[in-house]
Amino acid sequence: MTEPISVTALNRYVKQLLDRDEVLSRVLVRSEISNYKMYPSGHHYFSLKDAESSIRCVMFRREALSLRFRPENGMKVIVSGRVSVFPRDGAYQLYCDTMVPDGVGDLAAAFEQLKNRLHREGLFDPAHKKPIPPYPKTIALVTSPAGAAVRDMIRILGERWPLTKVLVVPVRVQGEEAPGEIAQALDLVNACQAAELIITGRGGGSMEDLWAFNDEEVARAIWRSQIPVISAVGHEPDVTIADFVADLRASTPSNAAELAVPDREELGENLGHLSARLEKTMDRTLRLHREQLTRLGSSPHLRSPLRPIQDKRFLLDYQQRRLHHSGERLLGDAQQRLGRIAASLDALSPFRVLSRGYSIAQNEDGAVLSTIDQVTVGDSLRVRLSDGTLTCTAQGKEKHT
Repeated sequence: MTEPISVTALNRYVKQLLDRDEVLSRVLVRSEISNYKMYPSGHHYFSLKDAESSIRCVMFRREALSLRFRPENGMKVIVSGRVSVFPRDGAYQLYCDTMVPDGVGDLAAAFEQLKNRLHREGLFDPAHKKPIPPYPKTIALVTSPAGAAVRDMIRILGERWPLTKVLVVPVRVQGEEAPGEIAQALDLVNACQAAELIITGRGGGSMEDLWAFNDEEVARAIWRSQIPVISAVGHEPDVTIADFVADLRASTPSNAAELAVPDREELGENLGHLSARLEKTMDRTLRLHREQLTRLGSSPHLRSPLRPIQDKRFLLDYQQRRLHHSGERLLGDAQQRLGRIAASLDALSPFRVLSRGYSIAQNEDGAVLSTIDQVTVGDSLRVRLSDGTLTCTAQGKEKHT
């Protein structure tokens, strides 16, 4: 019977056994991430699980720095590492050295993760994109000073629009230091307001070669740039995060130079066409004005300026005569109507009756008497005849039945 040992000794013994096992010292595991956590120390703790089992895993900060993507719960991955025991709690776990997404490369996964996250934040929003100036006075090229891309851009810019000043801001476009240099160069051009337009990019290459333009630091520097930015990375099929954030994407650096400035020859041709159109328009306008001037010169009003005044004077005389005749006619009609009305009134006048032998009796106050009840014997009366008035005294009265 063996001697009893401590738990610590037992865990150390198991650890030694596992550490000496060649199979467990280097294993590849394909599984799904769960319970993923990254601590402030930079260490990553998670579990790998399948339908029946799970294993605890840890990836220390030094190994985690090599990750091109951010692990997430539910992500299918392939990890490599060694299996050992943590003596303090006796639990065995997988110490991960590398991790890649299952089915896609780590660069492709990192690209999609960053692309989706920046899209959700609004860095690709078309409303944020600034217009490219049509005739930039100065263009800053944020790129490698030694590549063929910068030479092509300088040549094309000079041929198309030599009035533009080209400022080369040298940076590394490949390697670990490249993203920081590109971002700092973009910020520097903005801080100094050294250009009206920025072109940043490089020639073609593998995804690893172009990775500096898939870096979040570069993407955010492009997004916060107050100067419009054209992204010109790689060849036509190459697409980077910088292309989505930039105000304009060019398929190649040469294409960026073509998009940045107008073509002086094409502009000269357009100006020639416009000049010809303007000349034709002016000729047509002058011809129409000459014809109008000829018509006006032959106008009788211009040959005899007083004729319109005479015509108006004749019209005024005519209207005056019409008004006079109309007034006379209206006055005659009114006089006739007045005569007829006066005759009618005269026929109805009570004084007209007096001429036929009738009279009007009135008392002393002038009131007309119509009945004998209004008169008392002895009253003084006035009797009006057709040619005068009689003063009488009532001697008596007799009422007719």
